[in-house]
Amino acid sequence: MTAVHATAVVDPQAELHPSVSVGPYAVIGPHVKIGAGTTVGPHAVIEGHTTIGQDNRIFQFASIGAIPQDKKYDGEPCELVIGDRNTIREFVTFNIGSPGGGAVTRIGSDNWIMAYVHIAHDCIVGDHCTMANNTTLGGHVTVGDWVTIGGLCGIHQFTKVGAHAMVGFASAVSQDVPPFLLVDGNPLRVAGVNVTGLKRRDFSDERIRAIRQMHKLLYREGRTLADAREAIAELALQVPAASADAALMGDFLAAAERGIAR
Repeated sequence: MTAVHATAVVDPQAELHPSVSVGPYAVIGPHVKIGAGTTVGPHAVIEGHTTIGQDNRIFQFASIGAIPQDKKYDGEPCELVIGDRNTIREFVTFNIGSPGGGAVTRIGSDNWIMAYVHIAHDCIVGDHCTMANNTTLGGHVTVGDWVTIGGLCGIHQFTKVGAHAMVGFASAVSQDVPPFLLVDGNPLRVAGVNVTGLKRRDFSDERIRAIRQMHKLLYREGRTLADAREAIAELALQVPAASADAALMGDFLAAAERGIAR
């Protein structure tokens, strides 16, 4: 049977795998589904139409699945979906989606999410991301895979952060951050390529050289964004090993709506 502490309040309609553990004074609502091996710490609150996958570790005092901080929200049955093997530390706040943004907030797998992180309505977070303490994602933010965000960062609503990017401590992000880049500051500046992160993920020297060239095409040659995109597409043909990386960059730039960080 599920290991639920005697002081926890779990609605009988909630669906918990028998291997789920629920700590003292936790509260779990009727529309919650929690997968195998997940642990819920003391005083955590999980509510709303929330689906949580396997082997997540949710620490004490987390607030998961509360209604969005959106004045237009009027009780619609929107969702929060969380993947597998995430570490979700103390006092985080994850909100469900809103009708105006797809109605789903979605968090992937293998993420390391530290204390006091806020992920607002309709955000999409990929896999293998790290968000340090007090990171705040406004509504409708998209974060790619393998992104690292430093402590005390604010990500403006509707902003996109591309895969493998790193956002430095106490940065204010109000424009889209292309993949692979290192950005920091307020106002935000592009400091270069996230080379250390790429090496940790076993990117070859050839791929890293090509990504450095993409950075040069975007920021060092005075090109328009359209010209840079064309040059990056040509680079994919010149360096086959980096073709997927160039495609990722090209697709991101084509979808950028707030302008890219400079």
